[in-house]
Amino acid sequence: MFSLFGNKDKPEDLPAERGPLGVAIGGAVEIDILSLHADAAGATPGMALPEGGSFIVVAFGEARLDGETVLSRYYDEDDRLLQTLSATGRPGDAIQDISLYSSWDSVVPAGRAEWDRWSGPSGLIGQPSYDADGILFERYWGEGTGRAELVEFVEDVDDGHRKRAIHQTCMLYARPLGATQEMLLINIERDIAERASREGGSVEFMLGYGLSPADVRRV
Repeated sequence: MFSLFGNKDKPEDLPAERGPLGVAIGGAVEIDILSLHADAAGATPGMALPEGGSFIVVAFGEARLDGETVLSRYYDEDDRLLQTLSATGRPGDAIQDISLYSSWDSVVPAGRAEWDRWSGPSGLIGQPSYDADGILFERYWGEGTGRAELVEFVEDVDDGHRKRAIHQTCMLYARPLGATQEMLLINIERDIAERASREGGSVEFMLGYGLSPADVRRV
């Protein structure tokens, strides 16, 4: 059928919906953090609790963690990421876990000895606890009293202009914060295409908080 508007509304021209939230790059979600603020009332977070409202997606990342779990990440321009876990990562998939992380700190180790201090066999990352300038976090992943192996996966990240494969080496810590938990994700990233050194360029620290799927709505 002839259309006065040509082909601009063809389905293949529409932005692709990404992840279980079905949000395209350039799209937005509305985040309600009232429950988080209520649960953390009276406690002292590592930094100011995140604000709610619109979260504009500027990039999307995805990684298969195992045969039953896909990690999907929505990034905004303020160095925040909204992370979900689901069975397939497809739009509409049931969300098993959802959390919001913000960048907290970054360290650039100088040389092999410094890298070993962080991620070597006896390194700080992976120990049963981590003292972040007087704030003590307990390891969330891994069992036992010794150092746990770090979690590794490759995340494919797309910002709509460029696609990157990022090798991630990380460990998750947590501590009680009122009626909820504050999570500390310590992560070493390596851009595979750029052939960075095996250790990665920096150690990144992100603070995060669990949300309910009902707290996040596509707009």
